[in-house]
Amino acid sequence: MQIAANGLQIEVDDQGPPEGEPLLMIMGLGMQLTGWPTGLVQQLVARGFRVIRIDNRDAGLSQGFEAHGTPPVIWEAMRYLMHLPVRAPYSLADMAGDALAVLDALGIQRAQVCGASMGGMVAQHLAASHPARITRLTLMMTSAGARRLPQPSVNVRAALIGQRAAAAHDVKTEVERLMRLFALIGSPGYPPDPTELRARLRDSVQRAWRPDGVARQLVAIAADGDRSPLLSRITAPTHIIHGADDPLVPVAAAHDLHAKIAGSTLEIIDGMGHDLPAELWPRFAQSIDLERRK
Repeated sequence: MQIAANGLQIEVDDQGPPEGEPLLMIMGLGMQLTGWPTGLVQQLVARGFRVIRIDNRDAGLSQGFEAHGTPPVIWEAMRYLMHLPVRAPYSLADMAGDALAVLDALGIQRAQVCGASMGGMVAQHLAASHPARITRLTLMMTSAGARRLPQPSVNVRAALIGQRAAAAHDVKTEVERLMRLFALIGSPGYPPDPTELRARLRDSVQRAWRPDGVARQLVAIAADGDRSPLLSRITAPTHIIHGADDPLVPVAAAHDLHAKIAGSTLEIIDGMGHDLPAELWPRFAQSIDLERRK
């Protein structure tokens, strides 16, 4: 369903008991709400959560920023490396405002928040700026953006930037390119079934494929810079989940977050890369359900 939030139209999927504990789930760069697997959502609903997934602005079925055109990603990346200001059409703080406005529109005063990758960066802004609204925070395979942290390999960075390269839309071409990307960043200890992954990616591309939106989000990440100063303002109980074998956001980022968020807990999973393997869904669900972890 579409919800008017923060002056935009945001696509929202709301599942589970209306009286259940609200759990807002925010996905990563260019990913849609369907990036949170249905099986994981079902396990969370079974635990009593009201699971609220959103398409971030410029992704999925939510409102886009096509009027801003395609940003010069390579040029803005060079500006970032030279410590010059990066120009983005919107900020991650704006995206956090979208998420907060969704909660407002649904009449939810306080919620648990789970963010993955870029969604974890958005969640950091949300928790730091609106601590009274966040009951608990789960940060998955994400980073504070500190410059000294290890970066992804050249191959991974090239594949990630290549997400914006689509010209004429061809579903088969896009699916195969995404297959190559996921082969680079996925979990070596939990390799997916290629047929199942290809079908899932095909469904995603057919639902929405917006490479210019990916580029705008990528520039927004670069413009956000180092969020370390925000982290001292996070007061919600925070749990950090990260793959030991993540090639996109190396595991040092998780240790950095853990050191900077007071009272946080850290869970490093061997064999996990930058994805959400089905074998780990029960573990993720239990980790998100903090009451059961105590």
